[in-house]
Amino acid sequence: MIKRMSLAERGLGTGKKARLHRILHQFGLKNGTALFLPYDQGMEHGPRDFFSNPSSSDPKYIIRLALEGGFNGIAIQIGLAEKFYWEFAGELPLILKLNGKTDIPSDARALSPIHATVKDAVQLGADAVGYTLYVGSPAQEEDFAQFHQVRNDAKEYGMPLIVWAYPRGEAIEAKGGNSSFYAVDYAARVASELGADVVKVNFPHPDLRTNVKKEYDKDFTAQEAMNSVVRSANRTLVLVSGGEKSGNEAMLEKARESMEAGATGLIFGRNIWQRDHDASLVLVNSLREILEKYPSQ
Repeated sequence: MIKRMSLAERGLGTGKKARLHRILHQFGLKNGTALFLPYDQGMEHGPRDFFSNPSSSDPKYIIRLALEGGFNGIAIQIGLAEKFYWEFAGELPLILKLNGKTDIPSDARALSPIHATVKDAVQLGADAVGYTLYVGSPAQEEDFAQFHQVRNDAKEYGMPLIVWAYPRGEAIEAKGGNSSFYAVDYAARVASELGADVVKVNFPHPDLRTNVKKEYDKDFTAQEAMNSVVRSANRTLVLVSGGEKSGNEAMLEKARESMEAGATGLIFGRNIWQRDHDASLVLVNSLREILEKYPSQ
């Protein structure tokens, strides 16, 4: 197991450190690990994501599920935060997503426009903000400019900034795809160098090697790839995404390898709430058992 750095070693300002300490040590397992429930898919993918479990279309159901499961926080867009979170304020940390897009246009020039501010997050009682960054998109110049303003605002308000670092665009698809080890590793490094406090990444797939850079065109295990992603993020905390719904064992193995690599935690959405209520909590309990084995200061 790779030793995980403590919050004191992350180079954080007082406000950011205080809020992250609250998230990691006053909620969830309270042992410095994290399990977040993202619920921005209604915008990102449309209502089709709720078809397999119609109850999941209700934000109140999702927030209650996060409370029952002992999550460290929930990530939602501003409209849902204003209409639903107020009833649970203080009981569960809020990560306010500041940008988002639909999946109707092509990802050829992916850009996630801003529709909320860090000030909105403060007024809503959020403990962190989230920003989706499309690494490799032809629109990255505009993306980086948006991010620059968000980063400055987050610093001013002492608000932790979590970056959804997602490789996108034709160049990425031509070099192994957005889940390749090359793409995920690169995305983690870019988020760190741009100033993310926490980076959310997909689990890397080292078998996706078509046209990747020569350093990645080798035989790597999944564990070696995940180790590299966390190393590339350096002092930035790493959260690993669950991605699309798959079997429990696959999810648990992904969780174990992520924590062995030194990740701070997991951010599993559809893999949780696309199951029915009881099945969701069974998977959550199994994930918590893994996280219990990786405490951090």
